[in-house]
Amino acid sequence: MEVKFLGGAEEVGKVSALIKPNSLTTLLFDYGFVPSNPPNYPREAPKVDLAFLTHGHLDHSGMIPWLASKYGIDVIASPPTKAIMELLAYDALKVARREGYDPPYTKEDIPFTIGKTREVGDGIVVDDSLIRGHNAGHIPGSTMYTIEGDSITLFTGDLNDRDTRLLRGAKPIKCNLLMIESTYAGKEHPPRASVEKKFLAQVDETVEKKGLAIVPAFAVGRAQELLLLLHERGYQMYMDGMGVRAARIISSFGNYVRDADKLEKAFDAVKKVTNKNDRKKALKGEVILTTSGMLDGGPALWYLDKIKDNPNSGVFLTGYQVEGSKGRTLMEEGTIDLNGVISSLKCKVESFDFSAHADHPGLVKFIKECDPEKVVLFHGDAREKLYEEIKDKYEVLLPQNGELLEI
Repeated sequence: MEVKFLGGAEEVGKVSALIKPNSLTTLLFDYGFVPSNPPNYPREAPKVDLAFLTHGHLDHSGMIPWLASKYGIDVIASPPTKAIMELLAYDALKVARREGYDPPYTKEDIPFTIGKTREVGDGIVVDDSLIRGHNAGHIPGSTMYTIEGDSITLFTGDLNDRDTRLLRGAKPIKCNLLMIESTYAGKEHPPRASVEKKFLAQVDETVEKKGLAIVPAFAVGRAQELLLLLHERGYQMYMDGMGVRAARIISSFGNYVRDADKLEKAFDAVKKVTNKNDRKKALKGEVILTTSGMLDGGPALWYLDKIKDNPNSGVFLTGYQVEGSKGRTLMEEGTIDLNGVISSLKCKVESFDFSAHADHPGLVKFIKECDPEKVVLFHGDAREKLYEEIKDKYEVLLPQNGELLEI
């Protein structure tokens, strides 16, 4: 088998792995970009026989429209991933226009790509290999893939081994070669129940003081998980931004979430913001669940501008804030750029770890239970910390982008 990463080997984001299970077949697993300004793209992909998409986040799916339109190849993805990829692909074009850079694909490329995307079903036979999909536990529809022939290879994409309110966690699969993400190598998440308790305590305190709780969240996955959590409290709650559209998509694929009925009830109950008048009404509510999760755009900034001087209100970040994001600056410096003005906030600012990735202990446990002979670590900037813990038991490879591995 030959493996070459076009991106996402030694860093988080722009994941793309060329895998040749034999001399006749070349497969591509994911093809994404880092949605920075301007975006950080992977190396150009050659024509392949088939592309497999683990999930719809842009750092895994963002270049799929370019790939499909250039080569006319088929793409394999779960139904929720197909719909989420479409949603985020159109949004990426809108961001490109706003930020003033040329996108890698056109608006017409998106429906063409959707037309070329199909399900893995019970498995797809490519030459002498059977490729099957398995729940990755990361976001609704996220998929790990096994390549089964004389041996078994498992490619995880992003994975979460823990159950959440929204999803069941990924289960280990016995394999010979394990290619596994390492985003949180060297880091440990606090217990989810503890995170939820502290988060709700802060929201409760804000509501009791007659303040407004702004909850920025990633549109796909995180927003829906928090919707389930907050709905149980019975707050007067509004939902704004792309998370609303993502929730509609995810609710339509009930068999991909842990409790479809609960999600549907929560989504039916929350007040959706659809125009400027709704946004003004939301300011009189108790909780606003909105995008973007890193405060780099979306309605969250508008709401934040309205509460910044109110010490009884609060903004509660619920996801990782990447270097250079407005959310990261807010956490580190206590200031944020609002309409070109650097503002200090009098409202409360807190951050909570609702990560949808396995942490270091989870990755180690997952690897041990897969019981592979060889392990390839990718999608991480601290892979060496995981390497040090497992190197005595497994042959561990740390590929660089562009490096050819013969396994």
